[in-house]
Amino acid sequence: MQELKTPTGRFYLTVETDRQNQLMVVNCKGYLTADSIQTGAAAYTAALARAGYSRVLNDTREGRGPWDHSMEWIIQEWAPNAAGAGLRYFAMVTSPETFDEESASTFYQQLTAF
Repeated sequence: MQELKTPTGRFYLTVETDRQNQLMVVNCKGYLTADSIQTGAAAYTAALARAGYSRVLNDTREGRGPWDHSMEWIIQEWAPNAAGAGLRYFAMVTSPETFDEESASTFYQQLTAF
């Protein structure tokens, strides 16, 4: 398991390799900044490529707030790079109480890379 921390030492993202189901499991925690989104996405994309898997399960229920501030980067840069690393299937677990459900909906509406 890989754990990423903020400069203040709080965990904001964990990445686990689920060998039985051949997927990466990502858990987001707290408010995600543009920098933490980019660093986290790079970490789990690299782990996905190393494992040779094509699926990610991204659990954002412990995240706080929308992440629309990074949508352009996610769609234009990360998604094509992740597809190049082998990503084909991306499932996201959201919670309406955290305001990320709307961001996830926008993400899926704009996504074309995989």
